[in-house]
Amino acid sequence: MARVTSESSENLQVLIRTSDHELLADEPAGLGDGLGPDPYELLLSALAACTTMTLKLYARRKGWDLQRVEVDLSHDRVHAADCKECEQTEGKVERIVVRLKIEGDLTDEQRTRIREIAQKCPVHKTLTGGATILHETWD
Repeated sequence: MARVTSESSENLQVLIRTSDHELLADEPAGLGDGLGPDPYELLLSALAACTTMTLKLYARRKGWDLQRVEVDLSHDRVHAADCKECEQTEGKVERIVVRLKIEGDLTDEQRTRIREIAQKCPVHKTLTGGATILHETWD
């Protein structure tokens, strides 16, 4: 089970603690101080890291020569009418675009399978599966 805590700091800065690490999140300069990634950059970072690790582990298990994986992600909001690949037909749609760069001595079939596996990483499944988020307070 993953667990993360955060605590407000200066201006809009947030100190994030995991079991073994600390990092700083912030909003871009102007709104915040620009001293750390913003929340959407952190979200995309989680998906990028999980995708990369999943592909490397899968290739390792299969004995494939996957030398390097690069994942480039972007997030935007578009009108549903402008999103051909979206199921939603009205309002705005949150869209994450994932681009993969795969390096190694792989067959076309292996490359196709790697692209399929990229959609099966745990963070991808959480984001597309509609996670339940429970809000509680404590004193």
